[in-house]
Amino acid sequence: MSQPTTAQPRKAALAAWIGSALEYYDFFIYGTAAALVFGRVFFPGSSAATGTLLALATFGVGYIARPIGAFVLGHVGDRFGRKRVLVLTVLLMGVCTFLIGCLPAYSTIGVAAPILLVTLRLLQGFSAGGEQAGANSMTLEHAPAHRRAYFTSFTLSGTQFGQILATAVFLPIATLPEEALLSWGWRVPFWASSVVVVVALLIRRSLDETPVFTREQQQNEVEKLPLAVLFRDHWRSVLRVVACATIATVSTVFSVYALSYAVNTEGLSRTAMLWVGVLANAVALAALPFFGNLADRVGRKPVFIAGSLGCAVLMFGYLASISTGNYVLIFVVGIVMFGFVHSATGGVWPAFYGEMFPARVRLSGTAIGTQIGFAVAGFAPSISAALAGEGGENWVAVAIFVAAVCLLNVVAVGTGKDYVRTPTEQLGLEPVRAKAAVGA
Repeated sequence: MSQPTTAQPRKAALAAWIGSALEYYDFFIYGTAAALVFGRVFFPGSSAATGTLLALATFGVGYIARPIGAFVLGHVGDRFGRKRVLVLTVLLMGVCTFLIGCLPAYSTIGVAAPILLVTLRLLQGFSAGGEQAGANSMTLEHAPAHRRAYFTSFTLSGTQFGQILATAVFLPIATLPEEALLSWGWRVPFWASSVVVVVALLIRRSLDETPVFTREQQQNEVEKLPLAVLFRDHWRSVLRVVACATIATVSTVFSVYALSYAVNTEGLSRTAMLWVGVLANAVALAALPFFGNLADRVGRKPVFIAGSLGCAVLMFGYLASISTGNYVLIFVVGIVMFGFVHSATGGVWPAFYGEMFPARVRLSGTAIGTQIGFAVAGFAPSISAALAGEGGENWVAVAIFVAAVCLLNVVAVGTGKDYVRTPTEQLGLEPVRAKAAVGA
């Protein structure tokens, strides 16, 4: 098989980066709004703590739909092509996000308001279920074999930029007077998604399909039922990806729970805490490709495991710094943990997960495995809020919970195989060959 030209992987990585940034801008502004205002807008009859818990639960609801989206969109991507999935996901995400900004408050239409909110959040989750797996598959299949982790890391740095953009948009909004914030201010970031949709569609419609999928089409080798093949021959890899993907708990606890804890429990500045997220994600933009490049040199497993263990330790420091109200400590620990150490996992997993599967089921396997693992992470903020108690001050229990998830992740990664030296065309073929040998 000939190696891709230099231009092909760069174009694929850039397209994946931009598309993921725009897609996850939509997804993350919901988390920020849930932490800051949704409790009072959609659940005003509850106590402050209960309203916040319910709002964070609606954030987690989006993660319920993500595995469903992974099954459907994974099938579409492996049956009809990666490009089709990438166009569909960004269109659905953008429309749902714009409609959330148009929803009347509970005070206007009563219980219908939170019901509509949850419905649109479910559709957002369905869209996100195929987004990263589609972008990762597109980039991995264009990349040179010896630089797969480096090029696929740009999908995650696009996601980080989407989170920066989402948080940055809320910075001026958070300074509005309370009445303006709760009435119209929080809606502006959601309405801005109309611009996001147009830009993302133009970018993704210009993408070329991957050479791997095009070749399968030309040779009539595209699986008609990729899910059947996936669960017959590669179910062990799916389970491993599920366990590995729980590392996303660090991200959701940092981005959603810790923000709510700092603002609603400790009374810290909304603006300052939003800036922690912006700066941490800015550092991650450079750290992700750095760790991807490192993983291409030394292997996926040592980089991934180091990042997981580091996050397990630093989450204690980050939540402790919030409890003290020391802004300097909050910024330093938050940026080191999420901006740098957590990027050691993010820079590796797009390649590590995709390399477990052959091309004909890669999008399905990656999407289903990650989204089930991400579903755990999606409810981590509400689980953390419950562990913290009614007063919300038991941050140690939350840190222990995150550390336990990180250790589970370490075991899953450590017992897997490192595919750093495996040629792209041979990825994911071992289970099939082993089965054939037994039957021979």
